[in-house]
Amino acid sequence: MTSDATHTTFGAHSTAGDVLGEIDLTGRTAVVTGGYSGLGRATTLALTRAGARVVVPARRPDDAQRMLAGVGGVEVDQLDLADLASVRTFADRFLRDHPKLDILIANAGVMACPETRVGPGWEAQFAINHLGHYALTNLLWPALTAARTARVVSVASGRDPSWRIRWDDVQFERGYDKWAAYTQSKLANVLFARHLDLLGRPYGVRAFSVNPGWIRTPLQRHLAVEEMVAAGWIDADGTPKPGLFKTAEQGAATQVWAATSPDLDADGGGYCADCRIVVGGDPTESGGDPSDSGAAARLWALSADLTGLGLVH
Repeated sequence: MTSDATHTTFGAHSTAGDVLGEIDLTGRTAVVTGGYSGLGRATTLALTRAGARVVVPARRPDDAQRMLAGVGGVEVDQLDLADLASVRTFADRFLRDHPKLDILIANAGVMACPETRVGPGWEAQFAINHLGHYALTNLLWPALTAARTARVVSVASGRDPSWRIRWDDVQFERGYDKWAAYTQSKLANVLFARHLDLLGRPYGVRAFSVNPGWIRTPLQRHLAVEEMVAAGWIDADGTPKPGLFKTAEQGAATQVWAATSPDLDADGGGYCADCRIVVGGDPTESGGDPSDSGAAARLWALSADLTGLGLVH
């Protein structure tokens, strides 16, 4: 991991616009899942302002069109990450219309939802946050490799060493806990990027996971006000705790940095926060986590088995 990747001029208060200030993305194509709301919308706006063509796949395209009305350089398409048939149909359309994909930002997600089953009975947070994006990346692989220098960014969360993949019950069939299921899905995002980078390096595809920080967005829609008050996020009047939350533009900075920074050309697989790599992708380098590599490979194999998809072996 290079020193340039750990010490940048950007930080916790930088915005996506700051990060892209000197970068010209003219001629580049990006896909931003959930790119019409909250953090994703801020990401889409920053990328289009830098000249990129951004495809925004959305479960509710009409809502996406409304939220992005008047924004140039955007295409909205239909995609339900909980439905593998929908993922495949979207990917087929994209590959038909776009010869390459330079940036894929796996931004869409759900947090702490009531127990919900999708597809063949999968737990919704694992299915949407991880498996849907795993499938999407595999199906878009021809376009990613055609770009020769593609970046894939997996939007995770603040990481805690206690997080675990529930290997013996990954779908939470033996008792559902909304927060354990959420943190499992976010750890899966980190491990996904780690192994994808390992597989993608020979093809010019580099991957990162990112913690965008605390941002008030529709992601919290399943949380009662009382729960957020009890957690200390907001007070009884709904006022956020001072200094806790970033703006959407600040939250989008790290994923935009991971997707575009030339300082990262020789890096990959790491976990990033505040526009820095905080856990390296290479376990032999400073900051690397050797335990992640085995877990990442195991998760990749499990995901391939569940979805029937695997790009390279």
